[in-house]
Amino acid sequence: MQTAECLNHLSPYLFAQIDAKKAALIEQGIDVISLGIGDPDKPTPSHIVDAMAEAIRKPENHQYPDYAGSLEYRRACATYMKRRFDVDLDPATEILALIGSKEGIAHLHTAFVNPGDYVLAPAIGYPVYSGGATLQNANTYFMPMNKENGFLADFGTVPEEVLKRAKIMFLGYPNNPTGACATAEYFDRAIAFCCEHDILLAHDNAYCDICYNGYSAPSILQRPHAKECCIEFFSLSKSYNMTGWRIGFACGNQQAIEALGTVKNNLDSGQFTAIQEAGIAALTGSQTCVEEMCLLYQRRRDLIVDALRALGVECESPKATIYVWAKVPEGETSESFATKLLEEAHVVVTPGNGYGPQGEGYIRISLTTPDDRLLEAVDRIKSLV
Repeated sequence: MQTAECLNHLSPYLFAQIDAKKAALIEQGIDVISLGIGDPDKPTPSHIVDAMAEAIRKPENHQYPDYAGSLEYRRACATYMKRRFDVDLDPATEILALIGSKEGIAHLHTAFVNPGDYVLAPAIGYPVYSGGATLQNANTYFMPMNKENGFLADFGTVPEEVLKRAKIMFLGYPNNPTGACATAEYFDRAIAFCCEHDILLAHDNAYCDICYNGYSAPSILQRPHAKECCIEFFSLSKSYNMTGWRIGFACGNQQAIEALGTVKNNLDSGQFTAIQEAGIAALTGSQTCVEEMCLLYQRRRDLIVDALRALGVECESPKATIYVWAKVPEGETSESFATKLLEEAHVVVTPGNGYGPQGEGYIRISLTTPDDRLLEAVDRIKSLV
């Protein structure tokens, strides 16, 4: 049998490759410390689990869910957006429940991108931005970003011939994997650019709640004219330690929400209503659990940054996200250094080139590992650096 041609152009998913190598070592009885995937090591807060336990016993929740998400869940999303960002949204037309934000981002391509079209993606960013385009037999133009421009994707350099066929521009700040944060002025320029060129601006805000030292990440929907061209993606995975629950939402431009909803109506049956009720508890309940997680990750960030700098490894101290973005030693590539750490130190990190062409020369370190294991990992890295 023959698979679709687009699969021949799709790189193996980064984390699947890492998990396979890690599993092979563990099978040999080797103690492997994973600083790779951003999967919180702490459990989902108990009040959210309790809400799920109650919801799962309701017979009415055992039927097909509403495709767009229950109105109660979408109202909770609207309440969150108002409380967190002072953004007003209509739950009926401007909010859509997602089976995790990754699913929504991938399906957005189906709603807007035709074969041969372009999406604009950061040259360092979440792999699904470009992967979704490949699955549509479309093209990706990687917008330049590097340390010198604060890791802010430079959309001003996009060639005119690409702009004519560009349908979506993806941004994500706080940025995975660099931890970079965008300014209001940058968002304003991006919105004006997309309005001028009739491009949908998709902003991935999965890490907006994981902030440090008094920083509070914004929503792009706070900016003037944002609803004219913007759809924003939110995930409960990192804020509430709910990665396995697969729950998130998209919000913003009504036409974009409707189009994405149409795709989802045809490709999935919505998220289990009981999980949506747990999401309501997360979004509308006490946010103390989020504050505690931020303090935990901030302490771990400081442990990693201080240790790496003491080893002579260049890295920034991020204001947000659960990652530290570090340069590899001179003479190494992202892949060679990550492989060396895995095979010789038995520490998993993710090579920066897996996040785009300008991620080469870096590795991403996740903070979702207990303090003692983080420090042990640093000791192991020290033996190689």
